[in-house]
Amino acid sequence: MARMSGENTTTAESPKCARCADCADCADCAAKDGGRDAAPPARRGFGLTANGYGSLSRQFRPTPAGARLARRTVVRRLAEWGFGPTTDASCSVALVVAELAANAVCHGRLRGRNFHVRVDYEGPASRFRIEVSDAVLGRVPEQPKLPDDDQETGRGLFLVEAVATRWGWESRNPVGKTVWAEVPADRPVPTA
Repeated sequence: MARMSGENTTTAESPKCARCADCADCADCAAKDGGRDAAPPARRGFGLTANGYGSLSRQFRPTPAGARLARRTVVRRLAEWGFGPTTDASCSVALVVAELAANAVCHGRLRGRNFHVRVDYEGPASRFRIEVSDAVLGRVPEQPKLPDDDQETGRGLFLVEAVATRWGWESRNPVGKTVWAEVPADRPVPTA
């Protein structure tokens, strides 16, 4: 039976909708194509789960521009979660991401391999866990040593240690390492 555009047709066996001759009804059709016409699901407050968890996981190119993009991406996601860009939590997390991403670019760069940033907000524990992974295992972070006053670099892990409650590193399977830090955070404040 030929179908006319925009017209619902039925046969004795099963009803047909205007979009698809294969389905039994519009609800089935919507289920088959992932609900294109259905309204998107309502977002929970701040993009967090109902029990207060949020996660961002993304890869970036191992360049200074990639490190900047990682920091900016994290700040935008934290704003979606209710932590505005000027809050203590957002500033602390941005600082940690910037320093660990810069270290991944400077010390963990391997041609053809991106670095990976993961930020998890654990609402019940009121903390963020930041992980930055790169492809080089040979250069692992050491305990921060205060560099000479005339050196321009070497203070990144001091900053991480100052704002994080804990930090460390672990080897990554199959190759590389992950440097992680945990930063305390209050609950997000809703904005009207």
